[in-house]
Amino acid sequence: MGTLLPILLFALAGVLVGGAFSMYRQGAARGVVGFVALLALLATAGGVLWLVPGDG
Repeated sequence: MGTLLPILLFALAGVLVGGAFSMYRQGAARGVVGFVALLALLATAGGVLWLVPGDG
């Protein structure tokens, strides 16, 4: 599961970015688009942080 989780987080981030862009193009409310974009950013950060080696 150690190598699978970052891949899943990056895939989720890609889906969320695509969803946010699609909602933006369709004229959705800015708050909703921003929230989905924030979730994409959090998923990306989680994937990156998972790959950063720890102290142990």
